Amino acid sequence: MNWFFGFAVYFIIWWLSLFLILPFGFRSQQDEGERVLGTIASAPANHRAWRTFLLTTIVAAVIFAGWFVVSMYFGFTFDSIPQFYPDYRSL
Repeated sequence: MNWFFGFAVYFIIWWLSLFLILPFGFRSQQDEGERVLGTIASAPANHRAWRTFLLTTIVAAVIFAGWFVVSMYFGFTFDSIPQFYPDYRSL
């Protein structure tokens, strides 16, 4: 595996992890009872982008490390997954 492919896989894992982590700990202005004039009630009460990005980076690194170990040391790749649909290439 070259470094560009590894970075691409890490970026995809990071992006998916971001959407998994975003809802945790979210408090809207409506939940807090304090609404800033000119904003909607569902706007975040506390903007915590750096905390979210840091947590996403850590979670993505752990998932990527697991994927790296499984694929590089144990040899499990996408070709190892059983094929459940007919192979039309052999026709």
